Amino acid sequence: MKRIFLFILTNLAVMVVLSISMKLLGLDRALAGTGFNVTAVLVMSGIIGFGGALFSLAISKWSAKMMTKAHVIETPSNLTERWLVDTVHRQAREAGIGMPEVAIYDAPDVNAFATGMNKNNALVAVSTGLLNNMSRDEAEAVLGHEVSHIANGDMVTLALIQGVVNTFVIFLARFVGYVVDRIILKNENGHGIAFYATTIVAELVLGILASTIVMWFSRQREFRADAGGAKLAGREKMIAALARLKAVHEAPAELPSQMKAFGIRGGGGGLSKLFMTHPPLEERIEALRAGAPQIANEWGR
Repeated sequence: MKRIFLFILTNLAVMVVLSISMKLLGLDRALAGTGFNVTAVLVMSGIIGFGGALFSLAISKWSAKMMTKAHVIETPSNLTERWLVDTVHRQAREAGIGMPEVAIYDAPDVNAFATGMNKNNALVAVSTGLLNNMSRDEAEAVLGHEVSHIANGDMVTLALIQGVVNTFVIFLARFVGYVVDRIILKNENGHGIAFYATTIVAELVLGILASTIVMWFSRQREFRADAGGAKLAGREKMIAALARLKAVHEAPAELPSQMKAFGIRGGGGGLSKLFMTHPPLEERIEALRAGAPQIANEWGR
């Protein structure tokens, strides 16, 4: 209920901020005579922007299982599966969340991810590469990192931020398209080709620029999740797990592109830091060694 209230409040706040900004700049009066309905475009932008982000969140568990072909452990069939389930369940109790589903997916890279729209009905999945290349202590820390993502409500918060970004991008792109079509080119016969072409280009450019905001938040949540993993499994185990990841970091990550932001390694690759979903592993290790000031006492509750 708290998350739904947050979604509604955030959506309304975006609409109010955009509306006030248009009024302060006098754009609403300037556009009134041209037929640009600010309120209607704002509402449409909010519905599309948040709708897409929340739909992706709603199907996140299902899509993650499909994309990675993850096998959910219903009844543990060996000691490793039993240890995985018991460890996640113990950490979930300590973090104060419902028991997540635990899954394994077949991939050689050392990775894990957590997803789900509800912290009491989430999914934690690990790769076979992680199980084969990490010690139990290191794997425990990785699981603590993923459980902390769930306890912090990171998936929901990321979806809300993406919704805000989408709303601004959609609204501003249509505003730019309208200005070019009606005011600069003086087209008075509905939307001309200039409107559609300019809107598409503006959405692409603004979308790329706005994604840096989402990526920034994604990097910050990794520090918090590392701190949470240190709290659940021990700081030295978390540092050892990150050091192990650093040692194998040259190997390509196998998570689908849609899931890279949810993995512990991420998918920054050769992109600039502004577009990386995860901070460099060296920075994460240093943050933990320095005392991990991001440790949350209540995991956002």
